[in-house]
Order: sequence, then structure tokens, then C-alpha cells
Amino acid sequence: MRAWLHEKGVDVEERDFFQNRLCEDELRQLFKGEKLSEVFSWNSPSFKALGLSADNLDDEALMQLMLKEPRLIRRPLVKVGDRLVVGGSQQALNEAFP
Repeated sequence: MRAWLHEKGVDVEERDFFQNRLCEDELRQLFKGEKLSEVFSWNSPSFKALGLSADNLDDEALMQLMLKEPRLIRRPLVKVGDRLVVGGSQQALNEAFP
């Protein structure tokens, strides 16, 4: 993805949120307008290890889980202006960078 963004001439600011975790305010701002269930990494081994049922988790529970364990945030996250591209969808990237 970095190479693709570079080809498009996009300046990229990277953040390793395992080393430099996002605080709750940053997560809420980043995911504003997004369904948290769509930015949550349901297939993560970290989620599976918790033994929780997706049916019992509301947005607030998802937020708290992502704050405690950044591996539960779907990656990569690409912020383009006010738009957030989650998971590296090529179609979404093409729409964000025509």
C-alpha cells in the first residue's frame, strides 16, 4: 500500500499505534461517523482469545476493547481529509485518490 500511495504522490504520515497508542479521544475522532463494528478486527487472534461473542458487544464495548488491545483495530487505516479508509480496500483507495 505504501508503494501505491507513493506512486499517487501522497505524502504519508505513519504512526505505529502499538508503540504510540491512540488515546480514547483520538480513537473517537478517528472513527467519528464510522460503525465501530466495521473498524473492529473480528478475525484477530486477539479477539478470538477473549472468547467473547460479537452479538453481545455494543459500540462502547468495542471502543474499550480497541483501547486495551490495538490489535483489535482493523489495519491499515488511511485518513484522507475527513474520510477514513479501513483495511486497505483497493476500491476505497481508488475512490479516495482518483
